[in-house]
Amino acid sequence: MTFEEILNSGEYHLIDVRQPEELQMDGAIEGAVNIPLATVPLRLDEIKEMKGPKIIFCRSGGRSGQACQFLAQNGLEGLFNGGGFMQLHAALEHYKK
Repeated sequence: MTFEEILNSGEYHLIDVRQPEELQMDGAIEGAVNIPLATVPLRLDEIKEMKGPKIIFCRSGGRSGQACQFLAQNGLEGLFNGGGFMQLHAALEHYKK
């Protein structure tokens, strides 16, 4: 499936790898699980339990790319780098319509 098809389906997990302070300053996406990048290795089992596609995002796409790479190296599939918070938020709003 393409990223657009995943968004359109509504069947995915959102993982926000920003720091909690960033969520307080910039806002959060409803339904997203906050797993700061540094804690991704510690929460690997939790992420593995999430069935289906996982859209990972941060402020600009850099940290989410690192998280995707780490998760892929640890056997996870169905990973999508959602990029930056603002861009993903806009895309999700578009696909809700």
